Amino acid sequence: MARPAAVSAARRREVIDALRRGTVPQTGLDLFAVGLDRFETAIDDELATAESGGAVFKAVRGEYGSGKTFFARWLAERAKRRGMAATEIQISETETPLHRLETVYRRLVERLSTASHPPSALRDVIEAWFFALEEDVLAAGTVPLDDDGQPDLEVLAGAVDELMEQRLAAVARTTPAFAAALRGYRRARLAGDDAVAEALLAWIGGQPNVAAAAKRSAGIRGELDHFGALGFLQGLLTVLRDCGHPGLLVVLDEIETLQRVRADVREKALNAMRQLIDEVDSGRFPGLYLLITGTPAFFDGQQGAQRLPPLAQRLATDFSTDPRFDSPRAVQLRLTGFDLPKLVELGAAVRDLFVAGARHPDRVAALVDDAYLAELAKAVTGGLGGQVGVAPRIYLRKLVADVLDRVDYLDEFDPRRDYRLTMSSAEMSEVERNAAAAAVPATSADEVELDL
Repeated sequence: MARPAAVSAARRREVIDALRRGTVPQTGLDLFAVGLDRFETAIDDELATAESGGAVFKAVRGEYGSGKTFFARWLAERAKRRGMAATEIQISETETPLHRLETVYRRLVERLSTASHPPSALRDVIEAWFFALEEDVLAAGTVPLDDDGQPDLEVLAGAVDELMEQRLAAVARTTPAFAAALRGYRRARLAGDDAVAEALLAWIGGQPNVAAAAKRSAGIRGELDHFGALGFLQGLLTVLRDCGHPGLLVVLDEIETLQRVRADVREKALNAMRQLIDEVDSGRFPGLYLLITGTPAFFDGQQGAQRLPPLAQRLATDFSTDPRFDSPRAVQLRLTGFDLPKLVELGAAVRDLFVAGARHPDRVAALVDDAYLAELAKAVTGGLGGQVGVAPRIYLRKLVADVLDRVDYLDEFDPRRDYRLTMSSAEMSEVERNAAAAAVPATSADEVELDL
């Protein structure tokens, strides 16, 4: 983890403010990524593979509360620091069914981000790509200049179009609609036709129901389908690479939801995943790092990956040994989740980050020592039925908002003497409320809450 003293005040404040609200910080996850250091070297090697034009597939398994989503976002932040783009997609039967890759691609674009552009970064990426093409043309010295040293715009536009065709040649062979939409978008932008340009940008992003007139202007028709989505992804990777983003991290989160869908839909989804893995291995997507996350039940159960033997074979990983000896380079990574020592270590990392920007750092460090962090961790997990994996969010919120802030701003406040942990249902997520309810069993039928 980064040393708190080396962290900028703005970055530290952003992280602490998010934890105070009980949310996951958008950046700075490396500052308190407890237990992930054992993966760093292998992950960085795989990101380097994607950067150099290779492709990577990885699966992360763990029970609920083991930190799968945190791992994915930590990886995304790591990728973006290397200049890559990243996107996270929640697999859902209704909103993002895996067997409909056109919908997966649309969500991918909607949540596309880079280190400098939040979702959706598609417009910024495409504009940066056209700018990069112009710069490459001008650097080649083939465009004549006028007396004022300005390039001939008509010749420049033609040269950029020619270079664009060269860069998209491989994509145009398999998915000509992607290249056609880019051509049409550029023509509309140069002509000042913003309505057509916006419509074609939406088409490139996989949006349905784009105006037919706009599509006709670019020589395209119909809607994006399952197979076309793979070609669009290939085109997007080309555009990203040419405008300075050497790769793309795609996270398919909560893949275990496939176990709860209809049998025919599940079969299609599992086959789509098998197809994606094979396409990654074939080299079709240079620069792609594809990560899926799911529970052990999905990877090992008969309603999950095991239902499709070819997929199960591609995901097979030996987890019979002690988790300490898991290979970080295996196709599957196992997250073992939090225990009390890790929760205390997490609290110490946040405490030290807070101290680096505190008004009274010595007072905070003395009153909120490691022993107190352990007391608070035991109290929070006890209130959640001993489920440590459920505790990190509310533990950190209580630590920052109820303890650290008061110690720093109230001179007479002593957390051991003046603070008693309370957790109301209003501040808890559904998973946390369920854990808290299990910690206090009902003494009569009247106390059982029914969700009707």
